[in-house]
Amino acid sequence: MSALRKKFGDDYQVVTTSSSGSGFNQPPAEKKKKRQRFVDKNGRCNVQHGNLGGETSRYLSDLFTTLVDLKWRWNLFIFILTYTVAWLFMASMWWFIAYIRGDLNKAHNDKYTPCVANVYNFPSAFLFFIETEATIGYGYRYITDKCPEGIILFLFQSILGSIVDAFLIGCMFIKMSQPKKRAETLMFSEHAAISMRDGKLTLMFRVGNLRNSHMVSAQIRCKLLKSRQTPEGEFLPLDQLELDVGFSTGADQLFLVSPLTICHVIDTKSPFYDLSQRSMQTEQFEIVVILEGIVETTGMTCQARTSYTEDEVLWGHRFFPVISLEEGFFKVDYSQFHATFEVPTPPYSVKEQEEALLLSSPLMAPSLCNSGEKNSSLDCLETLEDNDSTTKLPTKLQKITGRDGLPKKLLRMSSTTSEMTYSFGDLPMKLQRISSVPGVSEDKQAGKTCKISTEPISKSVADLPPKLQRLAGGGGGRMDGHLPPKLRKMNSDRFT
Repeated sequence: MSALRKKFGDDYQVVTTSSSGSGFNQPPAEKKKKRQRFVDKNGRCNVQHGNLGGETSRYLSDLFTTLVDLKWRWNLFIFILTYTVAWLFMASMWWFIAYIRGDLNKAHNDKYTPCVANVYNFPSAFLFFIETEATIGYGYRYITDKCPEGIILFLFQSILGSIVDAFLIGCMFIKMSQPKKRAETLMFSEHAAISMRDGKLTLMFRVGNLRNSHMVSAQIRCKLLKSRQTPEGEFLPLDQLELDVGFSTGADQLFLVSPLTICHVIDTKSPFYDLSQRSMQTEQFEIVVILEGIVETTGMTCQARTSYTEDEVLWGHRFFPVISLEEGFFKVDYSQFHATFEVPTPPYSVKEQEEALLLSSPLMAPSLCNSGEKNSSLDCLETLEDNDSTTKLPTKLQKITGRDGLPKKLLRMSSTTSEMTYSFGDLPMKLQRISSVPGVSEDKQAGKTCKISTEPISKSVADLPPKLQRLAGGGGGRMDGHLPPKLRKMNSDRFT
């Protein structure tokens, strides 16, 4: 089934039709057992650290980060517990001073000057501490100058209270201002899709920003988690491979003001080079997507994560467009953010498509010489000699023309970078006509196609004297023995 989207005014309607022209029938996919994910859809990593042994003391060395990383219920519990213990401890210290000095028994004596006025039991000592710590200052309970130990305790109380306030209030502030909640307004599509885009098989998924505030310097990365075994036999349970989503072209730097479709082109460098629609039913992998950026309002770095397993990758699907032009602005329809529709897509992998393309294209000799690089005529002639047996000359005529048995070193010496030709200017005219076989031509431009004619050579042989015609026709024996001494010497020098 393929889905067609039609627009009627401001509303969109999805119309389903038969996909007879899709070119292939998708086999019914068997339901696979749901496996454990490494990263949940909400970005939480399913990793627990166990058997730490003595390494747990490392958490105490970074106590502030440990408190910030705790859950909210534990943060609130530690916050309340710390203040309660500190207040009870300091109230006990003031009560203990009053008890040692005997102020509790002489509290109602007007002629006696206590350490703290109007402190005659533990509740009154606790109230004095709270009034002092919170700087309430009711004025009924106050410290006198007749108590040096009380002055020292008051200084200690002020220092300790400032430290506790800075530590706990700082933890709560950092906890509340963490940009994790900002990631809740960054959306990822529920599924990823594989289809053709710009003539290439492409893996696609969609990201969006629900807030009007922008993500500054937004960047996206993708990791492929897949188990594999090395040639040495080592098993890697969660091997991480990088998926290129435009790092070389800068496409990974996002201007995230409207939903964007992130693309990974499947080519020879992609880990999905040999992935096909059929192999997806047996493959097990997980694509982890990481979106990072700076929150415009707070200036803090925010990271949003999600993942796609092999069951969440739809082959032959494409995302619906969600942006429409209205009067004076662009409207984003988030109701179609996760919607996809089927499109004709080859069920084969890129590797299989390239192999099929190589097998379907004929391997012709001229095409071997018609390349972007400068190929010498010698290589072209060798290729043509191997592929075309109908244009071969008789054996003895090949010895005269140099087509057979001539050392390659001499051929290279008589060639240039742009044109490789045989030089027989020293031979007589009739032998030169033998050497220049009719129909054989070379393009004088470097790198052009080498052509050789399939016309018979009988015309050139017919121009020879009868004696040479018999020799060229294979009358037996070596031709050097029937040539004049001068020609035999010239021929032997050339073939040396």
